[in-house]
Amino acid sequence: MPRLEFADGFSLHFEVYGPDIGTADVSPVLLAHGAGGNGLVWWQNISAFSDRYPVITFDHRAFGRSPDIQDGPGRIAFGGDVRALLKHVGAKDVHFVGQSMGGRTAFGLFSREPSMIRSLIYAGTNGGCVDDEYRSLKSQYETDGTLSGSLLQRAMAPDFKTKDPEMYFLYRQLRGLNPPRPRDFLAPTKRMINYKGSTAQRLSQSGIPILWICGEMDRVVHPELIKISHRLTPGSRYIEVPDAGHSAYFETPQLWNSLVRDFVDQVEASNLAG
Repeated sequence: MPRLEFADGFSLHFEVYGPDIGTADVSPVLLAHGAGGNGLVWWQNISAFSDRYPVITFDHRAFGRSPDIQDGPGRIAFGGDVRALLKHVGAKDVHFVGQSMGGRTAFGLFSREPSMIRSLIYAGTNGGCVDDEYRSLKSQYETDGTLSGSLLQRAMAPDFKTKDPEMYFLYRQLRGLNPPRPRDFLAPTKRMINYKGSTAQRLSQSGIPILWICGEMDRVVHPELIKISHRLTPGSRYIEVPDAGHSAYFETPQLWNSLVRDFVDQVEASNLAG
C-alpha cells in the first residue's frame, strides 16, 4: 500500500496506475475526489486513461486511508499535500481533475506551483472562479430551495437511487469508509468568511487549458453557476453531462470518461504540435 510519510507524522495514501511516470511521453492524470468520497470512487474511471496516461489517485487528508494527525492543518494543507505527492512520484506536471472539493486542491497546487498543472478539469466545482453575478445567483438558489438538502441527497441526480439502486448503495458504502471529521471541516476559515475575491484573473492569465464539466442536474454547484465560471475564463471549455447530477463521473462514467479523455488528448496533441 503506497504511502507518502510526512515529517509531522501525517501519512498520505496514494496509488499509481498505467505507464511509468518516468518514461511516459505524456503528463499523468491526477484524480482528486470530492467531499463525498475518497480515492476508491474512481474505480470506473482509471482504466479510461491508464492505457496511455499514468493515473494518480489519492485520499485527501482526513479522508479514506489518509486520516489527519491530531490537531492537523486539515483542508488548508490539501494543495501542499498534492505538491509533495507529485514530487514524490516524479511527476513534473499533471492533468488535474478536481471533483467538487478537489477543485480547492487544484487551486491550492496552482497557487503554490502553477507549472505543475498541464491542464485543469474542474468537475462539479467553480474552482473559486466567481463574481458578484455568481454570488447573487447562488444566493437566489439557496433561498428558493434549488440547492436544499444534505450533501448526500444532492450528490446524485434525483432519480439515480431508483434507477440504479446497487450503484447508489455502493457510493454510500465507499463514502462510509471516510473517518469522522468535524462538521465544519470544509467551512471557510475566519479569514475567508467575508472574502470577496476570485481566482478568475489568475486562471485566465495562466494560459492553462481549462475544462468545466458538470451534470445537467447538479444541485451542489448548479450548471448555471458553472457557466459563469466558464465565462470568467475566456478560452476555457464547458461541457454539461446529460442525465447526471453532481457525481457525473460516477453516475454516467462512460460518457464522462470519454469527454474528459478527449479534452486531455487534445491538450497533449496541441503540446506536440507546439
